[in-house]
Amino acid sequence: MRATRDISDRDDLDVILRRFYGAAFADPLIGPFFTEIAGTDLEVHLPRITDFWERALFRTAEYGRDAFAPHAALHSARPLTAAHFGRWVQLWHATVDGLHRGPRAERAKAQGERIAVAMLRRLAGPDAATGAGASGATGGGGGFVPLAALELRSAA
Repeated sequence: MRATRDISDRDDLDVILRRFYGAAFADPLIGPFFTEIAGTDLEVHLPRITDFWERALFRTAEYGRDAFAPHAALHSARPLTAAHFGRWVQLWHATVDGLHRGPRAERAKAQGERIAVAMLRRLAGPDAATGAGASGATGGGGGFVPLAALELRSAA
């Protein structure tokens, strides 16, 4: 089935996020952050993250949480690198593209890219390397999206 319509409501976000987290939990690079380190319970996490994305895309939900704090805790347990955020972006794009087309879908992907770059910079410092060749980053093939490429695209 080819995606033909835009993201229109919270129910669409629920489907996107369930598919995305299914892929993320199973991913050998970023999955352990969810399953082993954070021990994420998707049924508990999903309403919160859906609120986040509903606020970001529709401005209709309240999201009063600190989205950075859980990532900082993960980073303290095991450093998050450009490779991890690049994989997150890759899976996010693939999920959104597989389900939806339109301005909100494009905004969701762009917002995901901005979040990834901002999180990496906050965790690793403003001079954090965001390319596949960064120290500690493992491009590892498989279509890794260097964050530097996302920065260049967003600056254009």
